[in-house]
Amino acid sequence: MPHEQAEAEELRSAALEIAEAIAPGWERRREFVERVCAPIGQWMVGALAPQPGDTVLELAAGAGDLGYGVARRLGEQGRLVTSDFSPAMLEVARRRAAELGVTGVDFRLIDAERIELEADSVDGVLCRLGYMLTADPAAALAETRRVLRPGGRLALAVWGPLERNPFFAAVVGSLVRGGHIPLPGPGMPGPFSMDSAERTRGLLDGVGFEQVRVEEVPVRFRFADLDEYLAITADTSGPIAIALCGLGEDDRDAVGAELRGAFAPFADAEGYELPGVALAALAS
Repeated sequence: MPHEQAEAEELRSAALEIAEAIAPGWERRREFVERVCAPIGQWMVGALAPQPGDTVLELAAGAGDLGYGVARRLGEQGRLVTSDFSPAMLEVARRRAAELGVTGVDFRLIDAERIELEADSVDGVLCRLGYMLTADPAAALAETRRVLRPGGRLALAVWGPLERNPFFAAVVGSLVRGGHIPLPGPGMPGPFSMDSAERTRGLLDGVGFEQVRVEEVPVRFRFADLDEYLAITADTSGPIAIALCGLGEDDRDAVGAELRGAFAPFADAEGYELPGVALAALAS
């Protein structure tokens, strides 16, 4: 196996291990995630404009709420395919569908880089905060284009620049300075691997999408106190979560002290409210 291919497989294996580990945390924090991501989801669904009878595939669906909001638009003749590459995450999505009473969903275990669906088989694809985590986002986007029918649409979202997302930047900076995580290198998968409109547009153009629109979507992160922030982050934030969970008491106290200072400008009577920005794109 060539070196680059072996490295990509190692990245995929590590990503799957992390997704499996944090799936319970994502389920616990579903309401927080959906509250933060509500503006992103509204943009994506509005841009995708699903129609009755459409087949819509959601990649990296997590708990599945975004797709379930689309399902009722598809009608009895439509079809929602809810997918994730993590079996544990897909079970979270199944439980959420049962909780909401959503039926007729086709649940699939799908790696976005190797979509096991026929070419020209779906009318729309949703992927919220997923492509940025893949070992090869260009391959995942090429696979997405392959399964889209002529005239089909992709709506995606990724995080904008780290420096404009203090919810992540503060803890990443503290963990990097403490030697607990490395700063991700260029081209490495992670929350900020597609953090510019130019990068995102370039990837979409590069796999043959002809009409591409990229916009910023502002979001807000609200939490009551530092303990809640650390608990949420440890439950949901991938490699950051793994690093936080592995800290000893002294290191955790040191990180907490840095965060307290970093978040002070965002304090109010109800806790903290941090600004953030995502990039959303529509491609066809």
